[in-house]
This record gives sequence, structure tokens and C-alpha cells, in this order.
Amino acid sequence: MKIRNRLALYFTIISGVILLVALSVIFITFNSFAKNDFYGRLMDRAKVAAQLYLEADEISADSLNHVRERYLKQLPQEVTRIYNDNNAASFIKDKQQYWRNDIIDMVRRRKEVAFTEGPRQTVGIYYNDNQGNFVILTTAPDIQGQRRINDLIEIMLAMFVLVITGLFFIGRWFAKKALEPLDDVVGQMQLVHAGNLSFRVAEGDGKDEISVLAQNFNRLLKHLENAFEMQQTYVANASHELKTPVTSIIGEIEVALNKSRSNEEYKRVLESVLIDAEDLNETIAGLMELAQVDMGYTQAALDMVAIDELIWELADYWTNKLGKGLFAVCVKHLPADPENLQVPANKALLTIALNNIIGNAYKFSNNQRVQCDLYADSSRISITITDSGIGIPVEEQDRVFESFYRGTNVKSYQGSGIGLYITGKIINLYNGHIDIKSEPNKGTSIQIYFSTVKPIVESL
Repeated sequence: MKIRNRLALYFTIISGVILLVALSVIFITFNSFAKNDFYGRLMDRAKVAAQLYLEADEISADSLNHVRERYLKQLPQEVTRIYNDNNAASFIKDKQQYWRNDIIDMVRRRKEVAFTEGPRQTVGIYYNDNQGNFVILTTAPDIQGQRRINDLIEIMLAMFVLVITGLFFIGRWFAKKALEPLDDVVGQMQLVHAGNLSFRVAEGDGKDEISVLAQNFNRLLKHLENAFEMQQTYVANASHELKTPVTSIIGEIEVALNKSRSNEEYKRVLESVLIDAEDLNETIAGLMELAQVDMGYTQAALDMVAIDELIWELADYWTNKLGKGLFAVCVKHLPADPENLQVPANKALLTIALNNIIGNAYKFSNNQRVQCDLYADSSRISITITDSGIGIPVEEQDRVFESFYRGTNVKSYQGSGIGLYITGKIINLYNGHIDIKSEPNKGTSIQIYFSTVKPIVESL
């Protein structure tokens, strides 16, 4: 069942229950009113009977005629009896006693009663007169009232069916109008395929559940686009980057084997092969890191990584590797709440990203001192890594995060151009941002930002 039909059905059921309760209250109230009204009419009939038969000698002729005119117009199937102290019928003939003695005695005890006998309603009064004490009982079925109640039931049933039917179609129309934005989003989703993962659905004003759905779908598309892009880059460039050093190694070995050579020539060939092998090893390591990052895009579970602890672990690693004093950490500000130092991420991937930046800083500054500044407050975390190396030309700073790109001033340095590309992807994966400030021959400062403000996501 479609959502719009389900919503219309729920709306109709809820409205139907409310309407049924309201109609039931109306019916019960009307039925009670009709019943009480008929009891009142019967009570009037009993009192009229008392005036007609017991007070006839005490009222004028005109009044008696008025009472007779009123009483003579009997109700349909009306029965009235007057019983004396001996429970015998008086004034009105009663071949077979109409009411049992226990009912007559009950009226005598209670003075005035009203009760139901099957389809009939009955009232009784105890009347004290100079002729004696009498019990007057009057009964009749409320035929006209029952007819009105039946008519009311028919009207209510017809109204209930008509209103419920109307509510269903009205609810379906409102559900259709309410879900039109969802239909638009679904229509746009159907346009997405492997060839246009850069497509994004319209997110609206961001204030309703459909906008939240579109935002999350776009976020998923972003991750898928990055994953596909990384796979395509991996396939497109891995063979080329691996082929170059392998071809160079094979060529040099073939040349060396063409004829006998001196030890110095063999040594030169081996040194050249070693350089190519090291390039090949670095390229393979970079490709493995790239594959690990690609895998990270498919992993939904993240851990809360404490950035300050990660920085100190990196400091220990580089200090042990290069020596004391070459990696300096400066903590500029820390938040009061330790949770504001945590980022949802994969710690291993985040370590790779920062190590790539730090490794480049040492590589292009010939292992000179590298500065790492940490700033964090209640809304963001900032990591700044600064070196005093060869720097990056201004026109090339936007390209250093491209896959296998190497700057014009680093051709003499060993490398494959994968490191910063991997770093950019990892930081982007965890919703971070990277800024570069660099001047040739003066050094480079790379700043990484993470927001610690949790987004507000509403429920669907």
C-alpha cells in the first residue's frame, strides 16, 4: 500500500472513531431525553387519572370537562389502573389484575416510581384522597419516540458512511499534496546512475523531513562519488605509475646483460636499479594507502578519535625516528569539555593523512624542524603543520591534492604524488577542510579544520 493511501486510511480511521464516539454520545443523549420525556408524559397521564377519578367531586364541571378532554385522548396502547388499599382495581374495570401485588406495594412504599417493562415504560404514584389511599399505574410503549430514534439511527448511519467516504478522499488528497515534494525527490533519485554520481537532488528549505532525507541522500551520493572516483583513479593510474619504474629496471638490467661490464659499471647499474626499486616501493605503498582509504569509504562504523592524543602519538613517532627537538608541538588553546577534542573518524586513516603532511614537511625541508600547532574550542579543531622547506608555487597550490601530481620544484625529490591526494580524501571523508599557505623557498603551512558542532538531524 502506498504511503498516501496508508496516511489517508489512518486519517479516516481516527476521524471515524472520533465521529462514531460523537454520534454515540448524541444518540445516547437523545435516547435518554426521549425516554425521560415519555416518562414525564406518562406521569402526567397518571396525575390526570387521579384528577379524573378521585378529584371529580371536588372540581368544577368546566375543569372536569377540561380534564376529560385531555385524558380521553389516550396514548397508543396505553393502560391505566387505580388500585385501593387491598390492591384491587377501582374505577377502571380489570378482569385480570394487570400488575402484580409486589409492583403495587413497591409504588406504595416509594410513593413515585418509573421503570421499563419490555418495550413499555411504566410510571406509578401513590395518591392520598378522602376516598382512601390509591396506587395509580400507567404504562404505554413510546411508539412515536421509537420511530424517531430509528429515523435518527438511519440518518446517523448514512451521515457516518458519507462523512467517512469524504474524509478518506479528502485525506488522500491532503496526503498527495503533502507527499508531492517526496515524489519530486524520488523522481530525481531515479535519475542517478553510476555515470552521474555528481548529480544532487534538490534539498528544499531544510526545515522538514523530506529535506533531511534529501540531505542524507546527497551525503550518500558524495561518499559514493568519492569512492568511485578513487577506484577509477586507482585503476587508471596504478598501471602507469607501476609500469614506469618496472620498465626502467628491466631496461637497465637488459642493457647490463648485453655484454660483460666492469665492476664499476655493474655498481652504477645496481644503484640505478635501487633508485627505481625505491620509487616502485613508494608508489606501491602509496597505492596501498589509497586502497585503504577507499575501503574506509565503505565502513559505516567510526570511532571518536581524540585529536590531542593523536598529535602526541605522532610527536613520539617522529621524535623517535628523527631525533629530539625536530617535531615541536604547541598547544594554543584547549576547550573545557574534552569531548570537543574528539572527531568521529578512523584513527588509522587519520594517522596516514597527518603523517603524509608531516613526511612531506621533512622531505622538502631536508629534515629541518617542523612545527605543529593545536587549537580547539567548543566549535572547531585546528591543526597547523609548518615547515621551512622549498615551498609551493602559488599557481600550483590548488593542484597539489590531485592524484599523482608533482610540483615543478620537486622533480629532484623522490615521490609519486599520491600522498597529499590521499590526505585530501581522508580529511574530506571526515568532513574536514584543508588550507595551504606557502611561499617558495620560505616554507609551507598546512592547516586542517574539523567542526565539532554536531548537526541537528530530525526524525522521518
